[in-house]
Amino acid sequence: MPCRIAVDAMGGDFAPGSVVRGAVSAVESDSDVEIILVGDEQSIGLELESLGAESERIHIVHATEIIGMDEHPIEALRHKKNSSIVRLARLGSDGSAEAVVSAGNTGACAAAFQLKMRVLSGVSRAGIAVTIPTNRGPIVLCDAGANIYAKPHHLFEYAVMASVYAERLLEIESPRVGLLSIGEESLKGTELVREAHDLLSADERVNFVGNVEGRDLFSGSCDVAVCDGFLGNVVLKLAEGLSEGLFTRIEDDVRRFDASLSAKLSEALALLRERHDYSEYGGAPLLGIDGACIICHGGSNEKAIRNAIVTAKRFRQLDVNEAIVSRLTPQANHAVGEQRAN
Repeated sequence: MPCRIAVDAMGGDFAPGSVVRGAVSAVESDSDVEIILVGDEQSIGLELESLGAESERIHIVHATEIIGMDEHPIEALRHKKNSSIVRLARLGSDGSAEAVVSAGNTGACAAAFQLKMRVLSGVSRAGIAVTIPTNRGPIVLCDAGANIYAKPHHLFEYAVMASVYAERLLEIESPRVGLLSIGEESLKGTELVREAHDLLSADERVNFVGNVEGRDLFSGSCDVAVCDGFLGNVVLKLAEGLSEGLFTRIEDDVRRFDASLSAKLSEALALLRERHDYSEYGGAPLLGIDGACIICHGGSNEKAIRNAIVTAKRFRQLDVNEAIVSRLTPQANHAVGEQRAN
């Protein structure tokens, strides 16, 4: 049976066009994928018609409402019960879909998936795990915005879950985990960071390498970096903006060279941009949810949506959730027991 993946057709800056194109591309390139497009039936139908897509593996679930990017997540979920995000979460919770994908309102996605699909055994709070490309290879940052009021045991769980993800999806053996702080010393940072440092240091199931600073994320010092969702989202957006700004400045400077040299430099720059393109990884899993939930960048294009669907399928195939539950056994939680009681 094909892997059934529900996709929020109305989520993102370029929906439904880019979403539908990405879904069709995924179906055309993989005969083992079945897509459920969630959103306005007429709009989705027009997009499919324009593409000439008539696959029996593409279905539509009608949703009459859309949660905007600027809406308050909880309020929107409460008042828009027939939105594409809510319908998406229901499909994931009742088993109609084996995985869900959305480029819509991140807060609404995180809240809906946690409310409808629930968290895994041993997990107290879900976290968004973003893969960031660097010159030393990809690193996983968790949490990137699902939980801005984290406690020490949440950071411990993020470390375990993100390590499993890095092992399974990125094929990194025994990923090194760093705790994002303002200094390498264990006494540096907020109370949250210091207490999380103690938890991570005390548990051998995490390959903890200590505190890491922001610059260390791009130096190869760790494979997984953990922090609260507020800091993680700031780091992510800063990295995105800095990367885009540098590429734009370099491209402008390259145009000033003579034609032959400019062509060579442009080719090298295009290759470098491709290696650092977020769309290569498609989306970020909401780790800790009882299901495969992929949250995409709001500006996702066709390529990003297609790759997010690929990631969702691999997440299911590689039994990431089963590995997380196995890792977060009572023995593993012994070190954080007192923290959870507080």
